[in-house]
Amino acid sequence: MKDVLEYTNYRQYIADYYAEKKAKSAFTWQEFTRAAGFSSPVHLKYASEGRINLSDTAAKRVAQTMHLVDFEQDYFCEMVKLDNAKTDAEKKAAFNKMIAIAGAHKTKILEGDAFRFFESWKNPVIRELAPSMPGAKPLALARACRPEITAAEVSDVLNFLVKGGFLEKNDEGNYVQTEKSLTTGPMGVTPVAVRAMHRQMGELALETIEGVAQDKRHFSGVTFGITKDGYDEIVQEIADCRKRVIAIARKNAATDEVYRLNIQLFPLTKKQELKK
Repeated sequence: MKDVLEYTNYRQYIADYYAEKKAKSAFTWQEFTRAAGFSSPVHLKYASEGRINLSDTAAKRVAQTMHLVDFEQDYFCEMVKLDNAKTDAEKKAAFNKMIAIAGAHKTKILEGDAFRFFESWKNPVIRELAPSMPGAKPLALARACRPEITAAEVSDVLNFLVKGGFLEKNDEGNYVQTEKSLTTGPMGVTPVAVRAMHRQMGELALETIEGVAQDKRHFSGVTFGITKDGYDEIVQEIADCRKRVIAIARKNAATDEVYRLNIQLFPLTKKQELKK
């Protein structure tokens, strides 16, 4: 069984713990649950299946029952807080604590780098900009950004991108991308950071309405009524269009500018009110 610090989902850890114990003995959910102080014999079974939630206060008891010690208990409790969190801010706080605990004990959460990458607009911008400016120092990269950032911020971003495997230095000392394109994938916590990036990029887009000449930007929109089937068809069309745009962008290795394409499809009405 993997170390608890390699998990990001407490339900999966409980399920794996039970499966391992069961394979070696006549271990039962009832025995497991009662040892953790629950009256219901299926409480932990249901928690592992996502049918009920563990409370923050019960998390410590469960961690102790699974013989987790010290920082492992803290990590498990943060996983429970992450799952119980109602807001992105709460999820972010819990996940950052998990990353800190794991890092302090020389364990890397695979999703941690992805979370940090999508947490700030500066990361994808510098990832695209640095390879297009061979030999450029952090100050030059900082001045090329819109909005302009500091050289210290660029240095921090570059260090993170190299350490996280998003960029690497070639024999000439220039930055190159390890992969041409990045995707969030089906990871559990990263969408929290992605939503934060969408907000940041939306704010940057608003600033360009007045701050960038019209021949250097393109804004358009349309308002329409659709059905659920129509919505699904449009989403697929957007996905196909996005792939074609990426293919066009990757045709030429050279870069004159770093652009962001926001494609937004969102409701302007409340469905339940329309039904009335």
